[in-house]
Amino acid sequence: MQPKTLTLAPALTLFPNLKPPHKTLLFHQILVLIVTFFAYASFHASRKPPSIVKSVLGPKIQSNSSSIDTGWAPFDGPQGTHRLGELDLAFLSSYSIGMYFAGHFGDRIDLRLFLVFGMMGSGACTMIFGLGYWLNVHLLGFFVGVQVVCGLFQSIGWPCVVAVVGNWFGKSKRGLIMGVWNSHTSVGNIIGSVVASGVLEFGWGWSFVVPGLLVIVVGVLVFMFLVVSPEDLGLECPGMEVEMNVEVKVDSERVESEEAGLLGSESSDTLSAIGFLEAWRLPGVAPFAFCLFFSKLVAYTFLYWLPFYINHTAVAGVHLSHKTAGILSTIFDIGGVFGGILAGYISDLIDARAVTSIGFLLLSIPALVFYRLYGGLSMFANIGLMFFSGLLVNGPYSLITTAVAADLGTQSLIKGNSRALATVTAIIDGTGSVGAALGPLLAGYISSRGWNSVFVMLILSIFFASLFLIRVARTEIEGKLNEGKWIWNNISSH
Repeated sequence: MQPKTLTLAPALTLFPNLKPPHKTLLFHQILVLIVTFFAYASFHASRKPPSIVKSVLGPKIQSNSSSIDTGWAPFDGPQGTHRLGELDLAFLSSYSIGMYFAGHFGDRIDLRLFLVFGMMGSGACTMIFGLGYWLNVHLLGFFVGVQVVCGLFQSIGWPCVVAVVGNWFGKSKRGLIMGVWNSHTSVGNIIGSVVASGVLEFGWGWSFVVPGLLVIVVGVLVFMFLVVSPEDLGLECPGMEVEMNVEVKVDSERVESEEAGLLGSESSDTLSAIGFLEAWRLPGVAPFAFCLFFSKLVAYTFLYWLPFYINHTAVAGVHLSHKTAGILSTIFDIGGVFGGILAGYISDLIDARAVTSIGFLLLSIPALVFYRLYGGLSMFANIGLMFFSGLLVNGPYSLITTAVAADLGTQSLIKGNSRALATVTAIIDGTGSVGAALGPLLAGYISSRGWNSVFVMLILSIFFASLFLIRVARTEIEGKLNEGKWIWNNISSH
């Protein structure tokens, strides 16, 4: 059920032809995918500027590029990389904390208005950070404070968009649909990198102001067009009914007693909302949450430090400029687009999310080793190895944050209750965001000892991420073998 207070998107009031029966369920499903895609892509575009300007703000290096690195206090000293890592920690810590609360509130209020609120606040904070350039601000407290507030606003986005998409789509082909849809993360990173790098020559402040304006503009479109649930338009999502009626091998009395514990004595208008601790106890939530802790540690280290690494590491004996390094880093995100789609497709094909995730994680270990060892040989080697690293690193990260979170948040144990989805999504991504906060911070400190140490940290994190899924993967394999539904059966049915 939906929250008590709901307002229909203004565009549907202004243009009645957008409502049923003029437009079908399929039309609105596509519209929701497009709107939420660009909403979260703009969120990620506004997160990219800190990584692009790191090489400008941080300590200068000796290079043969034409650019002159002067740095920006307080990030230009010998401990500059430490301060930059602490800046990432400030944002990602508040983001991870805010994620838990955002999911809790998202299950109880209008998701469209809550999402717009987060987008407007994120855009404003991103622009305020950029104003530090023109106001000649050199106080670490100013930049840290802005990042803390921005992280809280940014945390609103993910639980909202996943909950909305979960409302509109059933479980069938969810891995592939969300694999394609979740490319918004990489697309947003690419847009943010290109925009921030493109205006960097005019002053690093512009690298924040322009993406901040982008979030606000997209926020207006979300306010106008986003419809939270098919029920708001009098439509029924056929996939949801199938999913809610899935048979499970659980004693009916135990299900009823657990339902009573989850729902308590709430009124019928809030029956769908479940508690934070109850959501943690749902099967599969904890293993995937802790797996995402290490997966996001790796993904966000690349997100925040890859342009800096490229700028400080010679490619074919040449140190690249800030702008070139920023644009080149988008190759990792392009690989991430294909990785998310491929992981989603494979997980649908074999119907085993954990097995798919472990496969990608284990393959990403040699990919990172090769990128570190041979990425500097030539531009071609750098691009190719960076692409495959992005594909393998972002594949399980994309799968867990979308299809897995949606599966767990609408599993049959809670009767496909879609309003539990934002809470489960927030728990999984919030736990992952704690790892995301630690990764860039550790990279800032460890990089001063050499980049080999950073890559060792990343490889160990991937190894631990796969360990958390071993038990879940074993359960999936045993289940498929017992049901006679393993890979060859699924392939023959396609």
